[in-house]
Amino acid sequence: MERVGKFVAWVGKNADGVIALLLAVFIAFLGLTASDQILGQPKGELISGVTLLVLGLLTAAILRDRWRQEPMEETIRENFRTTSGALASLPARLDRLSELEAVVESARRVLDDLQIVQALNGADEISQAHAQARRSTDRWMFKGGTGTYVRAVTLPDLVVAARRERRALLVRLEIIDPTHAGVCEAYVRFRRSVSEAPDGTGEFWTVDRTRKESYATILAACWHRQRFSLLDIDLGLSATMTTFRWDLSADYVIITVEDPNRALMSRRGSFYYDHCATELLSSLDQARRVPIEAARSAPLSDEPTVDEARKLFEALGLGLPKSYGDRDVVEIIRKAIRAKNPYSI
Repeated sequence: MERVGKFVAWVGKNADGVIALLLAVFIAFLGLTASDQILGQPKGELISGVTLLVLGLLTAAILRDRWRQEPMEETIRENFRTTSGALASLPARLDRLSELEAVVESARRVLDDLQIVQALNGADEISQAHAQARRSTDRWMFKGGTGTYVRAVTLPDLVVAARRERRALLVRLEIIDPTHAGVCEAYVRFRRSVSEAPDGTGEFWTVDRTRKESYATILAACWHRQRFSLLDIDLGLSATMTTFRWDLSADYVIITVEDPNRALMSRRGSFYYDHCATELLSSLDQARRVPIEAARSAPLSDEPTVDEARKLFEALGLGLPKSYGDRDVVEIIRKAIRAKNPYSI
């Protein structure tokens, strides 16, 4: 039934052609079989009339097809003109697309940089970030106050890891100058302005403590260098203080402030990391350099003595204040070799 329905529909759409075909068959049949008189008329006249009717139907079919084709041809021409116009404007559109892609890429980089700068909250999270930064790094740069945390935690851990893995370690430190009274006083005023309580060492900040902390960091740097030959350490002394502390490893930079529960961290490859590295190098280049290589003339024991410490600072051109007695020197040695974590509870 479905085939019959399709056939009837086809016949309806092509009725003129079907009628013309049937008449043509009918004429051929008459021409071959009919007598000379058909329906009271001569056979030739009837065949001629039917032939004209067939030709008329064929002509009507042809005209109908042309009438149907004209809108289609117009549509094709319009589509061609539209396509030609679109092709003509394609280069300009491609240029705009390239500009859009550049804008999107720029925005993506900005978003990536914003995502990479991570806020750290809480002492535990900051401590874990420092531990992650120290893990497997072969370099460290620091700029800050007296370098108490670097001396107590960072430098010993870095040396232990480098010795275990038998690889070189590059360290660059910049701390405040212990021989510069002005910067030591400014540092104490700042520390007292943000907190009157003692830190994790149980001590209050005074000018005397500030000097001893910086001296202890210098002593610790020389002590570690003499015990690990693959340690390349450079130390600069600054005449100005900063309220930030930068710790930069091969993969991370961590910026801390006096608030032990707030910090920022950024990963290598970000805009922020790269410019922090540039800042630290530029600042260290302007600082007063400590001639660490001169420490070879003043060797230190595993447990440095007072005389060894005094000779070391003399060799470095950083003679201790005349007011410092043996007890003060022992305190500096203790801070250098057995430093306490200032952020411990």
